[in-house]
Amino acid sequence: MRSENESDGQKRRSFIEEARRAQIVASAVEVIAEIGFAQASLARIAQHAGISKGVISYHFAGKDELMVEVVERTYGLIAETVGARMQGLSSATELLRAYLLGVAEHMRGHRTQLAALGEIFIHLRGADGRPRYGIKANEEIYRALEGIYALGQESGEFWHFDRRVMAVTQASAVDNMFAYWVAYPEHDLDAHARELADIFERACRS
Repeated sequence: MRSENESDGQKRRSFIEEARRAQIVASAVEVIAEIGFAQASLARIAQHAGISKGVISYHFAGKDELMVEVVERTYGLIAETVGARMQGLSSATELLRAYLLGVAEHMRGHRTQLAALGEIFIHLRGADGRPRYGIKANEEIYRALEGIYALGQESGEFWHFDRRVMAVTQASAVDNMFAYWVAYPEHDLDAHARELADIFERACRS
């Protein structure tokens, strides 16, 4: 018999609860992308979802917790897309290209999510008043990229550069690619991603 509690001791949510949370997150994304973080009150999000504000308060402790859920769910979907694209690949060069092209492939169909993430990253603050998603929030991304670089360096595909410097550079390039695409919707995101993959492949290759 499976426990009704999660591994961290929290009660497992029902299918209906998960569906409701997903609905609230989806509405939050739409509202934030349309009117911005500051104007996206729980009341506005509830109105968009066709529910009462109390329903949101039942599932989330407040706006900050909801915003964190938006980020975590969005990044989870990106990870699924990128992971599927990388599955079965063995060389560091293939993995590097799959990572860059996979992220772009996913976000190309989720421009609204991208706009909402941008608003959250700029405006959401932690208890200390600093941005909740500052540079330190990228640590997981840096480590994932460093894993690809390490594989390439060990196999001789890549030269022995500083992996953290390259990871920060690549992550920044991807962030700016998306920022540019949001500002200029007519920009060819796929072509930009391919060019970026070429640049980093040449930069890493031994």
